[in-house]
Amino acid sequence: MPRRLAAEMRAFVEAALLHPVERDHAETDAQRWRRRIVVGITLVAGALALGLALAIRPGDPLFYPATLGVAAIWVAGALASGRLHLGRGRTRAGGQSRALLQGFLLGAALLGVFCAGALVVAQIPLLRAPVEGVLDHARFGSLPIVIAITAVNGIAEELFFRGALYAALDRRWNLAGSTALYAASTLFSGVPLLTFAAVCLGLLTGAQRRVTGGVGGPIVAHLTWSLGMLLVLPLLFSTGV
Repeated sequence: MPRRLAAEMRAFVEAALLHPVERDHAETDAQRWRRRIVVGITLVAGALALGLALAIRPGDPLFYPATLGVAAIWVAGALASGRLHLGRGRTRAGGQSRALLQGFLLGAALLGVFCAGALVVAQIPLLRAPVEGVLDHARFGSLPIVIAITAVNGIAEELFFRGALYAALDRRWNLAGSTALYAASTLFSGVPLLTFAAVCLGLLTGAQRRVTGGVGGPIVAHLTWSLGMLLVLPLLFSTGV
């Protein structure tokens, strides 16, 4: 039984993260340069807007339009950069799918890892305090609204970072480069663990983007992870004191 389970897990990882599905998403040089210019402008504007949004005092109603403004920047830049693709995944049986279930399972796995790590972070005041500051937006605001905004921002980030930005980079660097720039966009937040989370999430969704050629699976993985963290992390911190 353990051997069969290990074989199933290996087949899943190979299908979801290692073996790209064949596709033709070629762009002309003019299209590529146009995408790069739009992506560069959007990246700077979005990173600054994100830093300003997270600097807003928890409970301030201005936080909601500010974060929606960040999402609007990512979406506008992604759509203006050029064509985006939903993507297709490879199943373990050799067929193809939209990779949505794969995205959910990958996001859930990352969520499990972060939940385990949160129990450790909760014991370290230097690491706990900045995370508590981010969570305060959910504690002192309307949780349903924060959930909706988190979902909107997750979709927007994937459209831009695993859609437009990934496609704008050279094939040799699109996984590492999109992850690095995604993490860099969180630096203005002043929360080191948020940047660390961006690296982990960026590598996972970037690898799935490389395999599927689109943003469908990465969006599901991102939403599974981010909404799970939003709902579970406060509980872990309250019990991890």
